[in-house]
Amino acid sequence: MDSTNETAISEFLLLGLTEDPALQPLIFSLFLSMCLVTILGNLLIILAIYSDSHLHTPMYFFLCNLSFNDICISMTTIPKMLVNILTGDQSITYTGCLSQVAFVMLSSYWENFLFAVMAYDRYVAICHPLRYTVIMKPCLCVLLVLVSLFVSIVDALLHTLLLLRLSFCRDPEIPQFFCEFAQVIKLSCSDTFTDNLIILIAVCVFAGVPLSGIIFSYIQIVSSVLRMPSSGGKQKAFSTCGSHLSVVCLFYGTGAGVYISSAVTDSSKKTAVASVMYTVVPQILNPFIYSLRKRDMKVALRNLMDRIASV
Repeated sequence: MDSTNETAISEFLLLGLTEDPALQPLIFSLFLSMCLVTILGNLLIILAIYSDSHLHTPMYFFLCNLSFNDICISMTTIPKMLVNILTGDQSITYTGCLSQVAFVMLSSYWENFLFAVMAYDRYVAICHPLRYTVIMKPCLCVLLVLVSLFVSIVDALLHTLLLLRLSFCRDPEIPQFFCEFAQVIKLSCSDTFTDNLIILIAVCVFAGVPLSGIIFSYIQIVSSVLRMPSSGGKQKAFSTCGSHLSVVCLFYGTGAGVYISSAVTDSSKKTAVASVMYTVVPQILNPFIYSLRKRDMKVALRNLMDRIASV
């Protein structure tokens, strides 16, 4: 492309979900409500686990980290959108956009690894119950979380560094309510073949390996459960991993929906709506899934609410 069409840009434009002014108040109210529910729901999960000693187990330790990560995802994307609607200014600075890309990638990949770690925890609990406390020691649980976070940071930095070396065209408009990596890289005037190749390899490694671990863990879990002689034991085993399996299907299902939508349609608005399903819906539903499906969590939340009410 002609170099005259390139410029050292200082900001991007976030076009959001719609340009209709009449719908902006509705979208603002809807996303503000979803953000508050997400933060409150996940914060209650964290406080309930912290306040109940019976929940100081590896499974709930990982759930605490998952809830914290869900709060981070919501705080990374939604507040900027709300500010833009209030001010009528669709711009986001170049630095702010790249920072948003980095934090969204970090949170997404960390959630991916946390699901894999939680699947491994369920695999050990069901397939090796007598050795569970020996294998899932506190130091191992902390190490798994820290390694997952470190790898996610490395991958997020890789994506961000690839964007830093690109040149962008004038009027860089992003048909999203946040800076999504795939949409930002489409705006580049540079040759992005190498970048896309590196990203493809990174996705296969950093997303494919955890997903393979989840699939392997549940194959072993199902195989072990089917060999149990009593129906009661089977029901109890499936109930212990039912919540995790639900949120995993929700996370990967909405993520797959985003990429399928972007592949089969040229409509930027449909792609933006699909991204809402990926970056907002799982985070708001995770607390409800865990609190409704797990009796221990219901009791802990009830006790927490009683303590808050008595203050």
